[in-house]
Amino acid sequence: MPRPVEIETATRQPGDVQRQFRSVDGLIAELAGRQHGVVARRQLIGLGVGREAIAGRCRDGRLHRLHTGVYAVGHRIQTWEGRWMAGLLAAGAKAVLSHRSAASLWRVVPLDRGPVDVTIPRSARSRGLARRHVGDLRDDEVTIHHGIPVTTASRTLLDLAAVLHTRALERAVREAEVLRLPLRPPLAELLDRYPGRRGIASLRACLSRLGLVTDGITRGVLEDRFLALLTQHDLPLPATNVRLEIAGLRIEADCLWVERQVIAELDGYEVHGTRVAFESDRQRDRRLQAAGWRAIRVTWSQVKAGDRTLIEDLCSLLMPQVVRDNVRT
Repeated sequence: MPRPVEIETATRQPGDVQRQFRSVDGLIAELAGRQHGVVARRQLIGLGVGREAIAGRCRDGRLHRLHTGVYAVGHRIQTWEGRWMAGLLAAGAKAVLSHRSAASLWRVVPLDRGPVDVTIPRSARSRGLARRHVGDLRDDEVTIHHGIPVTTASRTLLDLAAVLHTRALERAVREAEVLRLPLRPPLAELLDRYPGRRGIASLRACLSRLGLVTDGITRGVLEDRFLALLTQHDLPLPATNVRLEIAGLRIEADCLWVERQVIAELDGYEVHGTRVAFESDRQRDRRLQAAGWRAIRVTWSQVKAGDRTLIEDLCSLLMPQVVRDNVRT
């Protein structure tokens, strides 16, 4: 937040006072620009704007009241983002957009003109256009999207499972897949984190039908099974989750065999399933190959089945002196 500004009127000449008000209005405009055109009374007070000054700006049209203690700056026209931000500001400093409103922001459900859904860390009565939910959100369940504090896409789907019917929930999950939204924390992890939560069974069944989560597998489980598979077939064990720089490219390798210049990535939709990740993964693979490294991608289904071609390929990469036919099955 910008530093508070003290407004002096008693010892200033008219021109100085005018310039001071312009400076404050500039700070208000700057703040509103970061918040989709809306500001809260507490923020205005933090900028040094007193109650009378706020009332004066409301009278002359520089501020327009939207909720108790929340104002649009300059005009009443609101974007969807401005409407959601106004609801957040009305709900308090720790409020986070959630449920249907968060799903609308993520574009996985149609835009909804109903009350703005927010989650707050303590109980409070809903008022105005805000519909408040009480819940303790972990740090990895909250993010900033289009400048708005909001539950992550995966946490949003978890919340939707408690308020949507089966078909509507499935449409939302499908839309998240089509949009390739970053599902972090992984949905499988959230299922394990909140086993008794309302809607969990519905969400688990939905994900199973769509094939997005298999047996509740998390990345840690995939890594453990992959290392066990290597041990079973007497293949060298890698260093795991290693950060390094190769040809100017900074990466974190899931599995690394330095001597063989081989990197294995343990792939899952929720880890590498966004459009941005798709592009960056391919660029990274290309640059690694150009630098003399070989990068392979290993999926859960391959590890679970003990895929023979996977074992053969790993043997060729890690132990080229061993004949493939001697690999244990």
